[in-house]
Amino acid sequence: MTTEDQQEHGAGPGPGAAVRGTARGTAPAPLSILDLATVGVGYTPAEALAATTALARSAEQWGYHRFWVAEHHGMPGVASSTPAVLLAHLGAHTTTLRLGSGGVMLPNHAPLAVAEQFGLLEALHPGRIDLGLGRAPGTDPATARALRRGLSEGADDFPQQLAELTHFLDADFPDGHPYARLTAVPRGDGRPPVWLLGSSGFSARLAGRLGLPFAFAHHFSSVNTVPALDLYRESFRPSEVLAEPYALIGVSAVAADDRASARRLARSAALGMLRLRRGNPGPIPTPEEAEAHPYSPAEAEFIDGWLENVVLGAPGEVADGLEALRKRTGVDELMVTSHIHGHEARLRSYGLIAEAYGLTASA
Repeated sequence: MTTEDQQEHGAGPGPGAAVRGTARGTAPAPLSILDLATVGVGYTPAEALAATTALARSAEQWGYHRFWVAEHHGMPGVASSTPAVLLAHLGAHTTTLRLGSGGVMLPNHAPLAVAEQFGLLEALHPGRIDLGLGRAPGTDPATARALRRGLSEGADDFPQQLAELTHFLDADFPDGHPYARLTAVPRGDGRPPVWLLGSSGFSARLAGRLGLPFAFAHHFSSVNTVPALDLYRESFRPSEVLAEPYALIGVSAVAADDRASARRLARSAALGMLRLRRGNPGPIPTPEEAEAHPYSPAEAEFIDGWLENVVLGAPGEVADGLEALRKRTGVDELMVTSHIHGHEARLRSYGLIAEAYGLTASA
């Protein structure tokens, strides 16, 4: 196995070998994908999941480094409610692509259950699994209460939950601890690297203090991106996981034949987000529906503001925009997400971005 292979597949000596990606083609940094198994108007969840599977296979062929799916609940436009289940399926349909959660919302789950799920994933697909963790519920308050029934902890107890999960993953509870004799099964020779996800300074500071990799949700919290990344780097302490900070950001990106076509696709996602923010989530509307919607002045302002945070246009424009963002933030990796209507349009968007960087031959 070459050094590059070791970096790509999580092997090799030294802290960070299982975390750091490899840039391909002309890309100055590793490129990855965050997918939500998008359900658009006119499609079923089964069709959305089949499309995500096809996208993962194509992403592997194109040369993307990792492919993450996210936990959301009560959102008809998102089919990835249970990342561990979906990742097992995606692993069976790919061979080298790194797979992970972006993320599992830890307060919704018992740490032992998460350790077992991702221990099983690591056993199925060794050296290919990332465990990204968030502290938000990923849903509305009522759904969060239903998910957490029987769990006393919430987001405020995230550091304690994280510590418990880490002890289960490493089987190293101290003597005398109530869980010292418990084992998260299965447990192999290795275990997935833990990433902390966030959209504010809390997880940034915690990730830095623990010496963990950090993923920031720039795609929906762009105002906080640079301050959070600065806080992560300032707080960073070397660990057995990383000798130096390693950060990625999630970026909304839509590529099409030209800027007008890309903006038209992105407006459907913006309208879907507007409805979500108003407590009326649904499948992602079609571009035609987004064009015909009678926007109030406040709604139009929201849509314009949302689109300002999307890197969109022809493939070269998107590549230039991503590079400008990488330079401005100093991140080590970019994770693009195209949460738009239409499976073919979404697949093509990712394919055009890969083509712009010359990652590999087209799938």
